[in-house]
Amino acid sequence: MKASVCSVPSSYQVYSNMEAQFAMTAGVLSFLLALATLASCNTEGDILYAQRLAWKDPNKVLQTWDPTLVNPCSWFHITCNNDNSVIRVDLGNAGLSGPLVPDLRRLRNLQYLELYDNSLNGTIPATLGNLTKLISLDLYDNKLTGAIPTTLGAIRTLRFLRLYENRLTGPIPASLGNLKRLEILQLQKNALSGSIPSSLGNIKTLASLKLNDNRLSGVVPLEILSLVIYGLTELNIAKNNLAGTVRSSGFRVTTIIQDKLKTA
Repeated sequence: MKASVCSVPSSYQVYSNMEAQFAMTAGVLSFLLALATLASCNTEGDILYAQRLAWKDPNKVLQTWDPTLVNPCSWFHITCNNDNSVIRVDLGNAGLSGPLVPDLRRLRNLQYLELYDNSLNGTIPATLGNLTKLISLDLYDNKLTGAIPTTLGAIRTLRFLRLYENRLTGPIPASLGNLKRLEILQLQKNALSGSIPSSLGNIKTLASLKLNDNRLSGVVPLEILSLVIYGLTELNIAKNNLAGTVRSSGFRVTTIIQDKLKTA
């Protein structure tokens, strides 16, 4: 008698069917993973292309940023990891102008954002605080305005934060004291105001702290002065409105650059 279509298959058939189902499942998962990787690469390309459209590029350094390519890894000034995900954007001294797009936050593996010595304007997007793998953020020597986002204090991997020679205003965020791996913090030659947050004294890895040529007031916290013990090699606080000093040319006292002390 022939088995009905509803009959229970033999153990061999069960094994074979399970094996086939496993192979099919593995194949589907592999395909979905490849599709997800491709979608991620395309997404990063879309983000960077949107940034290209937001900038003026008189020197045509972004000509290779072609959105029709599978991913941006072949573009000039872009570096990717082995998974074809963007880890570096190197566009220092490229003649670019225009704003930073908030969607840069979605470059989830970005480690270096090097955009120094351009004519970038607008504000620093608060969304950059989502770049949780960022090691270096170099936006110095531009025309950026507004406040330093407090969200930058969430980038615990950050080692270099250089925002000097812009037009930044407002206070130095106390949240920057959360950057326990920071080695260089350079905010000089802006229009920053308010007091120097004592929380910066939490950064025992700090080697260079430059806050000169701003509008800072109050006193220099002892917590920051104590960083010399841990390896701070340069502290420049000259040309501010700090108590106990006058606005004049700074001079070096061991590793500290400050205004001349008041004598009267």
